[in-house]
This record gives sequence, C-alpha cells and structure tokens, in this order.
Amino acid sequence: MLSWTAPVIQKLQDLNQSPFPRLLSDLETSLLASSIYASVPGILIMSWLSNYKGRRLCLIIASCLFIVSYTLLAVTQNYAMLLASRVLSAYGSCTASIINALYIGEITSTKVRGILLTGLGIIQTIGSLLILSVGPNVSFSTTAYIGLIVSIIYLVVVLFIPESPVYYVIRGEKNKLKKVMQDLNRSDEIDDNVETQKSERNDINDWKELFTEKCNIKGLFIATVITMLQYGNGALIVTFFSTSIFEQAGSSIEPNLASVIIGCTQLSGSVIAPFFVEKSGRRPLLLTSTAICCGSMVVFGVYFYLSHIGAEVIQHFKWLPLVALAVFYLSNNMGFGVIPGTLTGEMFKSNVRSKGTALVIVISWIFGFAVTTLFNSTITRFGAHIIFWFFGLICGVAFLFTLFFVPETKGKSLVEITKMLNG
Repeated sequence: MLSWTAPVIQKLQDLNQSPFPRLLSDLETSLLASSIYASVPGILIMSWLSNYKGRRLCLIIASCLFIVSYTLLAVTQNYAMLLASRVLSAYGSCTASIINALYIGEITSTKVRGILLTGLGIIQTIGSLLILSVGPNVSFSTTAYIGLIVSIIYLVVVLFIPESPVYYVIRGEKNKLKKVMQDLNRSDEIDDNVETQKSERNDINDWKELFTEKCNIKGLFIATVITMLQYGNGALIVTFFSTSIFEQAGSSIEPNLASVIIGCTQLSGSVIAPFFVEKSGRRPLLLTSTAICCGSMVVFGVYFYLSHIGAEVIQHFKWLPLVALAVFYLSNNMGFGVIPGTLTGEMFKSNVRSKGTALVIVISWIFGFAVTTLFNSTITRFGAHIIFWFFGLICGVAFLFTLFFVPETKGKSLVEITKMLNG
C-alpha cells in the first residue's frame, strides 16, 4: 500500500506504460500519494466497531477492502477509478494498522509484546520491498494483481485467528474469555483482566473518558505527539516518491535499483528492532533512532543545497544520497518507524484503547497529509534542501520529546502501564 506509488508513479509519467491517455499533473500525483489520509472517517468507524463487533471482524473487513481496491486498480480506465481504488485501499490500510497493533498488544504476554509489535514493521517492509523490486519490471496491472494475491492470503489468515480476549472482557463474556486465554496459554491472567475491566466498565465508557482520566490524558498526549512526529519525519514521503527523488538527486545509482537497496535497509532495521526493543527498552532505542535520522536528513539536505547552488564538489559525492537515505531508513525502522505504534498500543485503558488509538492516528494522518501534499510544491518553490532540513528538524524535536516525555514501558503489563501514567 505505502510503497506502491514509488514504482507506479514513474509508470504513470510514461504514456507507453500508463493505462491513461494523458500524463498526471503534479497535483494529481500528490493527491494519489496522499490518498491514504482520506481514510480518517474510517478510522473513527473502525474504532467503534472493534469494541462492539470485535477486532477480528475489523481485520476481515480490512482484507475485503484491499481485495476490492486491487480488483478496481487492475481494471482502472481513468484517474477517478484510480483514486477511488487508492481511497478504498487507504481505508483497509488504516483499519489494519490500528487493529493489528491493538490485537497483538492484547493477545500477547508482557515478555513478547514489544517484540511482536515491532515485528509488524518487518511484515510491512517485506511488502514494500516486494513492490519496489518487482514493480519496475512488470506492467501497471500486474502490480495490482500482486496486491490482490497478498490481500486474499491476508483474508484467509484472519478468518482463522481467535478474537482478542480484551473484546470479551469489554462485552462481559467471561466463558469465551476463559477459553481464548487458555488457547493463548495465559490462563493465569484471567482474573487480572476481569477485575481491571470491572472497574473500567463502571466508568463512562465513551469518548469523554479519554479527556477526564489522568492516565488517558497523558497517554493521548505522548502517543499523539510522537506519532505526529513519526508521520512528519519524511519516511513515508520518501517512500512514496523514492524513485523520483533519486532521479532529481542525480545519484550514480539507477533510481529503481536505489529504491530496492533502500527497501533492503528498511528490512534490516525492521529485523534488528525486535531483538533490541525488549532488551534495551523503548526509550534508548527511540533516542538513538531519532538522533541518527536527524543527522541523515540534514546531510541529505546539504547534498541538495549544494546541487541547488551548482557546487561542483557534489560530482565527487554522487553516492551520498543513497548512503544518507540508507542510514536514515536503517535507523528509522530500528526505532522511530515502529516504536510510536508500540507505545500507542500501550498507552490507554483497555475500554478506550481503540478510541485513543483512532484519535492518535486521525491527528497524525491529518498532519501527514499536509506534509505530503505540500512536498512537491515546496521542492518546486524553495528547493529540495528546505524540505529535507525540515524533516531533520522534526527528527530533532522527536529526540527532545522522547528525552523529556516518553516513559519506559519495557517489561510492564498494560495494567502496570496504566498505573504508571496515573502516578
């Protein structure tokens, strides 16, 4: 979903490969890349549905949205159909992003929760690498069929997963709770979950609770700010436009190959992250990651600035864009790209977790939409160096925010984290 635009936008700019009789404008290209943010209403709907009909049903709906989207994409005849397919895919993506993190956080034990939540980044990166490596070498419609096959596999998998135990606690279905906890080998945690939820069910179980209880207010503040900074650090935007960026940079590496190399570094970072997140903790990993990301984006901006002023010295550093972005993505996927999602899944009481997560994603995606939409126009008007220095500034702010506000949740149960935020 996220990396699809990188190889496909290049095809849409070539009449021999595009399914359309004309080339897309800069605005149409930006809207295509930004279409993921059109799913904001869907986030609110799914946050409600996950508490009333279950996490599993939401994941089934997400997979069906993917299937419809890629089917439409395969037969698209005009820009309207293309944009509609991307919006549907965006709804599926937002649902999967929220519910996957929610679901994994609720079915896993404290010992492995952080590992599995950061492991989501591995799966996402494998998907990105697949489309970045295969996309440039196949037709427009074939890229859609690849997405369709993956979506069907996803649907088959989620049809056989158990429901989240927290959903049964929220609904007061104790017998089903016992069964699923036994299946997950977590029978010793049944009483803690039930007692915690009893007290929460006596509170106002609606949106107001997000803004009236100390733990939820603190959790909302921390999760929203760090996730906004994550969506504004440039990782998604560079993924959307990676091929075009390498063309503009005049890199000595062929743009499509450079995108694949970047995908490999993303995968490396995603694989490394789970091994460190429970050993070193969330904070140290996030601090290290944001610091390196900041430096990488500043260096990338310096390269574009030297190119902008026509400095001949960059002729000796054509390799720099690839190295700078490789370092950025390696460090981003080790921490900044995955830990905000882990923290968001840990920051709220169970009965408002889906609501809090949805609100965090909505606010962050609105911010991300603004940054993505302005990307092309900012480069055209001020130069690429300005936008990459802005990304570096965002990463620097994220470092300081982590240093002063983000708590360590390593080794703590969701109940213990709630108590810590109340302290």
